[in-house]
Amino acid sequence: MQRTVCFVASAITMSLAAVGAQAADTGQVNIICSVQAEWCNMIGTVYAKTTGTKINVSMKGSGEALAQLAAEKANPKTDIWFGGTGDPHLQAAEMGLTLEYKSPSLTQLHAWAQQQAQQSGYKTVGIYSGPLGFGYNPELLAKKKLPVPKSWADLLKPEYKGDIQVANPASSGTAYTMVATLVQLMGEDKAFEYLKALHKNVGQYTRSGTGPIKAVARAETAVSISFVHDAPGEKMAGFPVETVTPAEGTGAEIGSMSIIKGARNLEAAKKFYEWSLTPAAQEMAAAAKQFQLPSNKTAKNDPHIPDFKSIKFINYDYAKYGASAERSRLIAKWEKDVNSLPR
Repeated sequence: MQRTVCFVASAITMSLAAVGAQAADTGQVNIICSVQAEWCNMIGTVYAKTTGTKINVSMKGSGEALAQLAAEKANPKTDIWFGGTGDPHLQAAEMGLTLEYKSPSLTQLHAWAQQQAQQSGYKTVGIYSGPLGFGYNPELLAKKKLPVPKSWADLLKPEYKGDIQVANPASSGTAYTMVATLVQLMGEDKAFEYLKALHKNVGQYTRSGTGPIKAVARAETAVSISFVHDAPGEKMAGFPVETVTPAEGTGAEIGSMSIIKGARNLEAAKKFYEWSLTPAAQEMAAAAKQFQLPSNKTAKNDPHIPDFKSIKFINYDYAKYGASAERSRLIAKWEKDVNSLPR
């Protein structure tokens, strides 16, 4: 994988050189990266090459990232938190962990990315979006004589017992997005009855939100609840994996980026932040086989990016479900009422 990252990084370095020249800095920037490893590695490689800045990248899921930032509040070791679902970023803003910064590039971004910034008091910004849905392995489903699930209701069918994976919402923003989506779609009481019933069919709760789709790709489980943009990269690597979005409606993440309050390398952090909002930097996602919708309106959209117009979305309340009290309450309720049950 490292050779692939280096090859692709070399291929796109020239297109980023002009941006890098503006951001040139001989210092360093410390990043928590909550997107997939190949993208994180590419960011570090390309930014270091084009700017001369030393990049220290630590890869963590968004739930774990938030926990680390809260633990380090008195003495931050991180300058930038890049990627991961937006709810924990909004919570970090509310907790006073991130810095207010109104980028001059905001007007170049889609309305949903600007709204994420406004709702946080400009303490975070949307950098990509992606829909929640199901991943499935068509070969494994055929072998087990199971139908393709097309709705939330389908996942409760007894024939899927042990064949569904989803992440743990305490550590994964993907899984928290699922909980929040179901609460908004069904109402809280019905959503938790649903989650209890789903629990019987879940073979494993993974730590990372990308774990289930990787398990589907490798025939370790038949179905996952995942962001659908995580599937094309697995398919391009030769694995049998397809996706579908639920017929009743679904939510979408707004992947976000935040500068940490008390960042030791603040000027370098701001330069990286601005670089990350440029079309060229955002197009790196597809080069790393990550297919979220970029927030910059002029970024080229890879054909593997999900067609948002063909998906039934709920009216997801990012402000309410990104609030620390609501997020903590729902996760605690899931732990008590769902995760404690036998399977």
